[in-house]
Amino acid sequence: MTSAAVRRSERRISPVFLAVLAVMAVTGWAVWTDFAALPGVAVFLFVTSAWIVSLCLHEYAHARTALFGGDVTVGAKGYLSLNPFAYTHAVLSVVLPVLFVIMGGIGLPGGAVFIERGRIRGRWKHSLISAAGPLANVLFAVVCTAPFWLGALDGVPAAFRYALAFLAFLQVTAALLNLLPVPGLDGYGIVEPWLSYGLKRRIEPYAPYGFFVVIALLFVPAVNGAFFDAVDALMRALGVGDEARSCGSALYRFWEGTPEHCPL
Repeated sequence: MTSAAVRRSERRISPVFLAVLAVMAVTGWAVWTDFAALPGVAVFLFVTSAWIVSLCLHEYAHARTALFGGDVTVGAKGYLSLNPFAYTHAVLSVVLPVLFVIMGGIGLPGGAVFIERGRIRGRWKHSLISAAGPLANVLFAVVCTAPFWLGALDGVPAAFRYALAFLAFLQVTAALLNLLPVPGLDGYGIVEPWLSYGLKRRIEPYAPYGFFVVIALLFVPAVNGAFFDAVDALMRALGVGDEARSCGSALYRFWEGTPEHCPL
């Protein structure tokens, strides 16, 4: 087998990702056409599959940027195939974020692809690799909210509009959380190349706990309020009102029933 063939095989899209994409397409069609007998179930499957797709794109963005930066090993590790099971921590990258959406309704940052940083030269490249993932979430949010900020909601079914609003909310929360300059998150990866060696050495032992500290802080009322105020401001800037997002969340959690103020 030639090296070129190996490279092509490493970049072939995973059947697992294609299957998730197919579920997203079919359930999205079901939500749009009101085909499903239980619209909440269709919204649940559509948003969950779309969320998994965005998680894959987040990790792919990291890997693809690392490839351009000089880490040629990302292909052999399966990171360019969009296969969610190829990540360093499949549970942290996919399973835990999906569970958090189901239980808490926020976009939890996933795990990480393993980048061989020693192969990459230049601080800007290191920062860009870390920024690529959250930027993928930002782009996903912009696409989801396009009908809102373009004023093109005429003809868009209510259930589909709610689903897009909630999916955009997940992307915004994931991007904001990931951009925090906390060890273990992408935000810290952006600033880390610019820190002194001594400071990085002092911070390094705490990196495995940064993610859990952030989650714990979200249970502090003042921190929680400030965070979601920022999320709401960004959602309004994207043209999405509180009602559409809350109705999307309620419809997603179909087992709790749909509020009367969310007409379908």
